[in-house]
Amino acid sequence: MGLEFFFFAVIILFSFAIFDLIVGVSNDAVNFLNSSIGSKVAPRFVIMSIASLGIIAGVIFSSGMMEVARKGIFHPNFFTMPEMMTIFLSVMITDIILLDLFNTYGLPTSTTVSIVFELLGGAVALSAIKIAQSAQGLSGFSDYINSSRAMIIIFGILLSIIVAFISGALIQFISRSIFSFNYIKSLKRYGAIWGGIALALITNFILVKGAKNASFITEEQVLWIKENATLLLFYIFIVSAVILQILLFFKINIFKIVVLIGTFALAMAFAANDLVNFIGVPIAGFHAYNTAIGADSPLTVTMEALGKEVTTAPYMLIIAGVIMVLTLWISKKARTVSQTELSLGFQGENEEKYESVFLSRAIVRMFIAFFSFISSIIPLSIRSAFNRRFDTTHYSSEADTGQRPSFDLLRASVNLMVASALISYATSFKLPLSTTYVTFMVSMGSSFADKAWGRESAVYRITGVLTVISGWFLTALIAFTFSCLTALFIYYTEIYGIITMLIVVGLIVWHNHRRHLERVRYSEKDTIFNLRKITDIRESVIITFEQMGLLIKEIRESLETTLNALYIQNGFALRKERKSTKCIQHWSNVISANVFKVIRLMEKDHIELSNGYGQTIRRLQKVVDGHRDAIMRSYVHVSNHHKGLLDVQIAELKQAQSLMLNILADVEYALANKDMDIRSKADKKLNQLRDLSEKFNKNQVERIRNDSSKTRLSILFYAFLGNFMMLSKQSIKLLEVFSITLSEASRYMVKFDLD
Repeated sequence: MGLEFFFFAVIILFSFAIFDLIVGVSNDAVNFLNSSIGSKVAPRFVIMSIASLGIIAGVIFSSGMMEVARKGIFHPNFFTMPEMMTIFLSVMITDIILLDLFNTYGLPTSTTVSIVFELLGGAVALSAIKIAQSAQGLSGFSDYINSSRAMIIIFGILLSIIVAFISGALIQFISRSIFSFNYIKSLKRYGAIWGGIALALITNFILVKGAKNASFITEEQVLWIKENATLLLFYIFIVSAVILQILLFFKINIFKIVVLIGTFALAMAFAANDLVNFIGVPIAGFHAYNTAIGADSPLTVTMEALGKEVTTAPYMLIIAGVIMVLTLWISKKARTVSQTELSLGFQGENEEKYESVFLSRAIVRMFIAFFSFISSIIPLSIRSAFNRRFDTTHYSSEADTGQRPSFDLLRASVNLMVASALISYATSFKLPLSTTYVTFMVSMGSSFADKAWGRESAVYRITGVLTVISGWFLTALIAFTFSCLTALFIYYTEIYGIITMLIVVGLIVWHNHRRHLERVRYSEKDTIFNLRKITDIRESVIITFEQMGLLIKEIRESLETTLNALYIQNGFALRKERKSTKCIQHWSNVISANVFKVIRLMEKDHIELSNGYGQTIRRLQKVVDGHRDAIMRSYVHVSNHHKGLLDVQIAELKQAQSLMLNILADVEYALANKDMDIRSKADKKLNQLRDLSEKFNKNQVERIRNDSSKTRLSILFYAFLGNFMMLSKQSIKLLEVFSITLSEASRYMVKFDLD
């Protein structure tokens, strides 16, 4: 391969850098956005604008290319330019696939860990080839791989996970003990001091992670900042405390200032530090190419030059910063990743994203036993005092008046303050860590201390945290393995291998895009069913029944698809419908939660209205159970390759199915349009379905007698006839409850207005 090919490889690397910036920002945005978004500290465009300014500042402060991309993991003086290009191409291909996969499923991961292990995997692959060609032993790896540095990075990252969780939990516990959930009074007393400490730590973080890397700050100035760090912290604390006390006098919530400044600081650090995770490798490839073309033997010269200090052109940094800001504003996958952390830290009840597993249940049992023991040895007076400080009653009643934030401003401030302190401390001692892991674990620790993980949600939240952490280990494993295999493939197949991998990347990214669109489509339907704010009882009752109509529409369409797939033994379609049962149940739970919200507004002397309206929960749940039963029976029957239904059974079920689907369609229309006249038509169809069922039951008995229908088919046939009747009956009952409830609610509101 000539130099022209490697020039083409450099172009590919920079093309990958653009896409890597997009997928990388989509994943890392969770680090600096979630505290602001979760606490709703300001309108979204204000939060995004501050984060964008932080990114631009971070780009300006960035000193250039990360050392690990050139010499942190391997020794470049042992590799030639073609070998370096092979490593860098495998790294970028793997990074795009890996980060896009995590973004699709909303899992935050570390771009630092991914790039480190991708470089390690690619370097190990090429080192193994060179060792085999030179007949060296395994000890030869030490010449190529900086194994000690790699182990330090791994150990530092693992340690940071534990320290971050404990620190977040401890500081949040202390802060909540001081301020409580009703922090307005305490804020006047201790707010300026607490805020001064927070701003001092965040400002120190800006200096350590940002200013020291800025190209316009001299080494003498950096040294002065380092030598006078303690004095600077003290002065910043004094000035901040005085300013915040003045703001408190004017009744300004200083937690908002802390959160917004912290958001700027983390965004700046992200751009200054993690930017090189995305463009460091392409720039290293560019410098490797420039070094080679200046040598007498460009294809065989080794890359000692990469071990020296190399700066990055400012225009490259500015372009990268612009791409990052644009991605921050338009990326839907960034919101998907953010939602994972916000749901795990939500204060109070929430629709849980994860199911419980054995390990999470064991952890919960262990902590219950531990805290029961601690509670038994702590005096009652002390326990009562802490219970008052951690009483969430005020927070809940305050939040329910509007769109509820995931957590309050105090916890958001703690998240940013602790994360900033830990990252700046580790950086000052040159300890490796992942900003993603630190910010996520601090957030989880503060959620734990804030009693966000109650008895009703702990197992689900812990399962979510374990899922994310296991994803981090998978990040390292997948990054190393896939990069290693990709490097080997490209090395032996050359241009054909690169073209093949480009096609593979395109197909995987397109597949992930389609999967994400499907997930977004379902989440957007969630907003249809989510009743955020309730003030008018009658209007809220109407909305909840309209939502039930929408749910019945989904059930009707799903049942039709399921039954048609059963008749022709279409396992693929049934497998797809089986996934819909979880979504249908989720929507049913949200509607039920909305019904509970409406009932809470009803006065005690209107118990009849509450009881009647509450009947909708039982009716709706039976419909959802019938839907799930029909799908699971069909799926199990076909997936186990049992014999299909007899033609005569299919013909009879189709007749009953048609009536049942018509009844569901009538109910759906009536609920959506508040047309109760349809109920009489639906009742007639129900009677017809009842008559058909009796007739078909007799026919099935005859088939059992003459042994034409085996046991499994008979059970399946009877189950579906029973489901058709139950679904139809319960759907019509919903119409009956709706009619009565709407009438009662109207009378209730008239009395309420008169009173």
